[in-house]
Amino acid sequence: MLSGCAILSSVVAFLDRWRSRPVPLVLYTASGCRLCEDLKRELARAKVSRRYELREVDVRSDPELEARHGRSIPVLEIAGRVAFKGRASAEEFQRKFERLATEWERAGEAG
Repeated sequence: MLSGCAILSSVVAFLDRWRSRPVPLVLYTASGCRLCEDLKRELARAKVSRRYELREVDVRSDPELEARHGRSIPVLEIAGRVAFKGRASAEEFQRKFERLATEWERAGEAG
């Protein structure tokens, strides 16, 4: 039988591991996209409270992605949700990232 302290310690360890997972970001882009490079610079300037993992996807590599996002690039998804199309400042990214990352974290704890 586990004591209350042992259970609490296990829960805290689990939450620490969970929060240490990087928040997934997907940037839909294309080679030669100046706005895409601008957005990446803004992401780098942003000061956020959680780690994130940025994956870049060239929309020209997939006809379906090109049809969905080709005229809107850059498109940035945060935790599976489209957060930005086109431009975003570091401050705008920070605000939206914190909100969506918190929602993503809570959904993971509930699921």
